[in-house]
Amino acid sequence: MPHSDFDLQELARYLHFAPQQVSKLADRGQLPGRKVGGEWKFSKADIHHWLERRIGLSDEEELLKVEGALSRSATVQQEQDISIFDLLPLEAIAVPLPARTRSSVIGSMVNLASQTGWLWDPQAMAEAVRFREDMHSTALTNGVALLHPRRPLPKILAQEFVALGVTSSGIPFGADVPMTDVFFLIASTEDRGHLRTLARLSRILTTPGFVEALREATDAKAARQLFMDTEEKM
Repeated sequence: MPHSDFDLQELARYLHFAPQQVSKLADRGQLPGRKVGGEWKFSKADIHHWLERRIGLSDEEELLKVEGALSRSATVQQEQDISIFDLLPLEAIAVPLPARTRSSVIGSMVNLASQTGWLWDPQAMAEAVRFREDMHSTALTNGVALLHPRRPLPKILAQEFVALGVTSSGIPFGADVPMTDVFFLIASTEDRGHLRTLARLSRILTTPGFVEALREATDAKAARQLFMDTEEKM
């Protein structure tokens, strides 16, 4: 499957790294890859999961670098800049979100997403999100969870978008993190778009005071306005 792998040069261009840097990371086991005939090959799926983990562990400065690299890759294909405000329709926001358990959060978030009319198979989305959460929780230590399937589901989506729910109290959502009360569902149609959305959203969440202000939002309009105000200052 030639289109499922990067070679070293292709991955270097994709990440905007020097080829020597990619080779060094792979040699040290810090980048998922395998050697075929003495040449490095990198599964595109494994690289996207590696980037996803890197985004989740990054601070604002690192997120800016990651977002910039992904945006430069997208520019080559003439894609528009990512805006969470634009990806977050009012009907996909619930403040508060009526859920009290991990299972009901996933069900409520998927139902919320289906209100856009852009999600054609809510059951398939819910199953994919539960599978991803069972593998490794997307809950972060700041009380935010970034729900998404392990891989994008283009066959059940009309377009990419984000849904948001804020519960009235914290819920045990991840085994290794405190209570979670802010939930995003990232619905993507392809890997790079998912990573760009995740990087932009993660960067917004690192903005000082943003998560606290989101918890104080009185309704969906106020929550969405907060994204516009924050992105305008970025």
